[in-house]
Amino acid sequence: MKKRLYYLAFGLAAIVASSCSKLDNYPAPSNTITGETIDAGTGNTVQTEIGSRGTRVKLLETSYSSNPTPYYFQSMQDGTFNNTKIFAATYNASVEGPFVPLVQTDSTGKVTSDQSQNITIKGTNTTTHLTFKVEPFLRIDWVGQPVFNADSTVTVKFKISRGTTNPAYQSLITDVNLYVSNTKYDGDNNYDIRYSPFNSFSTAHQTDSLLTNTLTLTTKPGALPQQDVYFRIGARINAGLDEYNYSTPVSVKYP
Repeated sequence: MKKRLYYLAFGLAAIVASSCSKLDNYPAPSNTITGETIDAGTGNTVQTEIGSRGTRVKLLETSYSSNPTPYYFQSMQDGTFNNTKIFAATYNASVEGPFVPLVQTDSTGKVTSDQSQNITIKGTNTTTHLTFKVEPFLRIDWVGQPVFNADSTVTVKFKISRGTTNPAYQSLITDVNLYVSNTKYDGDNNYDIRYSPFNSFSTAHQTDSLLTNTLTLTTKPGALPQQDVYFRIGARINAGLDEYNYSTPVSVKYP
């Protein structure tokens, strides 16, 4: 009886060891997806912020399921993305952010427009490059360079324009902020509150004059730190979203 129990225990241990060995030897994801999110109107990459409220890539692995759980990874600030840990599989790929959705549905949930991309990744150590063309809610362009004032504040000028003619995404602007930081990675998730002025607009007091004029913002009173300083404008519309559209970051040296 003891021998039988010994052999049974030994057999179970061998099975478990075999199973663990198979799991441990399962190849890690080694494929890469690179790409960019492009403003369809200008050809420039769509500026974003780093983190959960920035542009993100959405992958649906359709190899084994018609209703897969989405897998997301974040874009970089300049609108490009790069993920080196992708399994070989078939995917439906798209991007989400402060722009007209690539996949749109009507009130019943029926898909009315679909600009996502289907890709198949095979083998290991391969690279797949994706380009998504989108219509950002807003475009923000600098007018001239930042100017240091006599009181050590800095004034910037810029223009905001629509990035889409889609009426569903032409809501009024709710926020226009000047972000100040000691790195180029500034935005609503990374700024120096001592110098960064924020401006919120209620619908009752707002007109589209924000879209037709050169706008001016000045840093909060007080001398900026004597180092390279980066400035960036972020603006968003009333679309039920938290995401901002951004200008490119611009740097000036302390005089």
